[in-house]
Amino acid sequence: MDRQENNISRLTFLRQSSAASLSLLMPRFFPGLQTGKMVTRKILSSGEIIPAIGLGSWITFDVGDNQDELLRMQNVLKEFVGAGGKLVDSSPMYGRSEKVIGQLASNLNIADKLWIATKVWTSGEAAGKTQIKNSTTHFKKWPSLIQVHNLQDVKTHLKTLRSLKEEGKLKYIGITHYLNSEHEEMARLVKSEKLDFIQVNLCIRNSAAEDYLIPLAADKGVSVIINRPFETGALFNSINNSNLPNWSKDWGVATWAAFFLKYIISNPNVTCTIPATSKSAHLRENMAACFEPLPDAATRKKMSDYFKANAR
Repeated sequence: MDRQENNISRLTFLRQSSAASLSLLMPRFFPGLQTGKMVTRKILSSGEIIPAIGLGSWITFDVGDNQDELLRMQNVLKEFVGAGGKLVDSSPMYGRSEKVIGQLASNLNIADKLWIATKVWTSGEAAGKTQIKNSTTHFKKWPSLIQVHNLQDVKTHLKTLRSLKEEGKLKYIGITHYLNSEHEEMARLVKSEKLDFIQVNLCIRNSAAEDYLIPLAADKGVSVIINRPFETGALFNSINNSNLPNWSKDWGVATWAAFFLKYIISNPNVTCTIPATSKSAHLRENMAACFEPLPDAATRKKMSDYFKANAR
């Protein structure tokens, strides 16, 4: 998956380009990226539009003061925005990630371009409010979305988040989990609580959320963020050295990353997925999937069948 980085500055050219010429520059500076229209989705509770692929931060942005590590992640964030990305997802659970994202966004002067989603991950009302305050300090602004991470003390924190939304400080609230075993509880909360978002696990090997939870969310006007799109990298190990099918090129797929991500975002009820990476080359592969065409329903099944037949 690793490729040698080009020496030229992609972002310099992208920033100097008009929006009309951006699609012409994309293939040159982001290898494999399609020139079709960027795939965007509407947030169901507001109508706001965001790109269908965002950026996760678990592990990857949890770096210290090492300048090489910070520069590497700064380049990832810079290229993400240069490719049209907006949604960056984090959590207090992710160590220094919130602080690092805020610092790097400030260095790059792109804080206003980021659509920040973070979480509250603690027990108790006071502790939750403290975490939320810390998050706003790290990002130097209010996140667009705050979610209750892994449903921890969910009733308490939803009450706090709902109050913040009513005060106009917070646009969206939601809940998250990464395990199939919690889908039933998430479904119960989708039915009983007024939510803007859920964040749930889905990938080509584990599509259980598509059976009931994701359609339910759509019916209730709740938008869906997908975590673990690569099973934390395990999908790449599973596919080993298998070749992409020739027909995948018809859908703008040049890498396994795009194959896995296009499978997810071709579900029309998915709002955004958030692959994490610490490599600019992988960031470009991920963002290449955020451009049309998208597989149709028959091709999604074909993709799933091909993966199952070739995965170990």
